[in-house]
Amino acid sequence: MKLQNKAMLITYADSLGHNLKDLSYVMDHYFKKAIGGIHLLPIFPSNGDRGFSPTRYDVVDPKFGSWEDVEKLGQQYYLMFDFMINHLSKHSAYFQDFEAKHDQSKYSDLFLSWDKFWPAGRPTQKDIDLIYKRKAKAPYQDIEFKDGSHEKMWNTFGPDQMDLDVRTKTTQEFIKNNLQNLAKHGASLIRLDAFAYAIKKLDTNDFFVEPEIWSLLEEVNDYLKDTPATILPEIHEHYTMPFKVAKHGYFIYDFALPMVLLYSLYSGNSTQLANWLKKCPMKQFTTLDTHDGLGVVDAKDVLTDEQIDYTTKKLYQIGANVKKKYSSAEYHNLDIYQINTTYYSALGNDDKKYFLARLLQIFAPGIPQIYYVGLLAGENDIKLLEKTKEGRDINRHYYELDEIEKQVQRPVVKSLIKLLEFRNSVPAFDLNGSVEVETPSEHEIVITRINKDKTEVASAHVDLKNLTYQVKYNDQVFVF
Repeated sequence: MKLQNKAMLITYADSLGHNLKDLSYVMDHYFKKAIGGIHLLPIFPSNGDRGFSPTRYDVVDPKFGSWEDVEKLGQQYYLMFDFMINHLSKHSAYFQDFEAKHDQSKYSDLFLSWDKFWPAGRPTQKDIDLIYKRKAKAPYQDIEFKDGSHEKMWNTFGPDQMDLDVRTKTTQEFIKNNLQNLAKHGASLIRLDAFAYAIKKLDTNDFFVEPEIWSLLEEVNDYLKDTPATILPEIHEHYTMPFKVAKHGYFIYDFALPMVLLYSLYSGNSTQLANWLKKCPMKQFTTLDTHDGLGVVDAKDVLTDEQIDYTTKKLYQIGANVKKKYSSAEYHNLDIYQINTTYYSALGNDDKKYFLARLLQIFAPGIPQIYYVGLLAGENDIKLLEKTKEGRDINRHYYELDEIEKQVQRPVVKSLIKLLEFRNSVPAFDLNGSVEVETPSEHEIVITRINKDKTEVASAHVDLKNLTYQVKYNDQVFVF
């Protein structure tokens, strides 16, 4: 199935029930009209990072189900799968073969050698300082091979996630074969996780390296040209980087919106939100929440440093049970520029504010994505967080089927489902259409979506101070 202009759910295979069959049941019973697509967070055998350290891509982890279960979902919903273009598990058969045979392994150049990357006498401290890093130390791991030899290998993320060498024929074949296989099993979209880290080049910071990054994206696009699948490069950084990706014709994420909306709802001021929405491309997916924390760096220069600081402080004051330590190394937080919370709790578990946040997201340019915890207006799961000591688990609650049945009866969830059904059925949200944004006062915002032919018009007038809204579709007023 090809990508559709309908709201997309982000979920793990075992978060709405226990597996893909349960997920299919939940979708059919509660969200059939509200959701048009599903981003299935990693469904492959993995050795950590909740699936983001895959050992292979050709099978579905049996604890979730099978390709048959995935394809059944794909008959009703357009699907997005993850492909970790930067790394592969140390516990994969590929890396284990490399460890056993070292240079004699057919996978020896699948992985990126730190030692071979640098010319003699390097890296210097200056080289290491220049690298855009996810951790305090240089991004390598010393590997001992079966023959007793040692070699340092690139290792940007967790200890199990070994970096791939995207320059080699072996890696290019690996990427091509796996992407085409994902497309064969129903991928409408393939999310390129951590793609900005994939290119490493001397005398650069090894992040979003141009022009090589464009060549990589073109290669990937070419692998998928005869399939229904398209790619979504994932990048958490200054908004100018995803905007460059958009100018090359790709879909992007709007990761700035979550903090901008929080600022707007905390302060009651509509100016920054309006300015941001006027800049955004239409070919994007909007988010308020994902499986990770709320990105702070994404909002830099969309909000001023003072506004980001204000929003962060307010979040810790208002956000239900959010403490700074939950986003620290003590709780295994990989990225210091993210805050761990559910979006509902970031707004103080306030139904009215939460609904307005979703209303504004849905009228923003692009296609809305809604994380499964957000779809059920879920509160912070402090119990799970303290059990695992994993900061991001605050927003990774496991819902049982009977619990979902209760949650969908809550007024805020019912309103949200109606709102999503409205978004999916109204032609005014045409991606080839236009968006108009006005601010009648500094605490009001009016967003108008108009289809390409200018025959369908939907508008949302939101008062951020009084927390009221009016939605009109072709002059008919809608209440959710």
